[in-house]
Amino acid sequence: MKLREAKIFFFTGLQNIIEPRELEAMWRVITDDVLHMDPVDVLMRAEGDVPPFFVSRLKVIVQRLAAGEPLQYVLGSARFHGHTFKVTPAVLIPRPETEQLVDMIVDRHPASDLRVLDAGTGSGCIAIALARAMHFPEVTAFDISPAALDVARENATALKARVRFVEADMLALGHSLPGPWHIIVSNPPYVCESERNAMERHVLDYEPAQALFVPDDNPLKFYKALARHGQHTLAPGGAMYLEVNSRFATDVARLLTDLRYADATVVNDYVGNPRFVTATLPD
Repeated sequence: MKLREAKIFFFTGLQNIIEPRELEAMWRVITDDVLHMDPVDVLMRAEGDVPPFFVSRLKVIVQRLAAGEPLQYVLGSARFHGHTFKVTPAVLIPRPETEQLVDMIVDRHPASDLRVLDAGTGSGCIAIALARAMHFPEVTAFDISPAALDVARENATALKARVRFVEADMLALGHSLPGPWHIIVSNPPYVCESERNAMERHVLDYEPAQALFVPDDNPLKFYKALARHGQHTLAPGGAMYLEVNSRFATDVARLLTDLRYADATVVNDYVGNPRFVTATLPD
């Protein structure tokens, strides 16, 4: 089979399910991940034969995508902040907007040897990206899921990142992880149960609900727990960085202000949605 024919097979099998623009993006990821070809290679080698293993792999990929499975789980990896991370259904797929959270921290904290806590680490993408991008940080990351921590540890090893991983419950931290921390960062569960019907099938059917949803009657429960923990564990002048549900960004900022944090600020993501809240613990 020619590479051009493989692409036709891929598009034909999914054209009634996935939009053409998304299929083009997926094709670039697949050819890069499986064949290690960049877009120029793909264009130049369109009439070249593809190896039999790629044809077999492509058939499986089409079947799994047609069933609604996210491409990142099909391939077992996702790109984040310039690195490739292993992902499994035990962890959320890293989102591009979360890269902005990492960039904010790196840009605002050029000092070396800062102590960073990543709360609810999942695949470890935030913790590992910070460990790779900051100047000699001491990064600790925790999650309630042992399976997620297994994935995170694999990613840290593969990417040669120094991160300490701990199993812990964000809602019951008590006196554990005492710090002092210069930075606490988190992308906790923040999707309300009532928002399920508006979500895409591939998220609902495959990504871990524990890492996504919060009850409608207590949507800020993780932010409350983390903000209270930060009151006792952040170093004076230490900073809190949170990814939030855009519906509740102002509420999270108000929560931090009520708990005596300073400069609680809502930050929009690259497409203009209120996506992050930052604050500092007064000196």
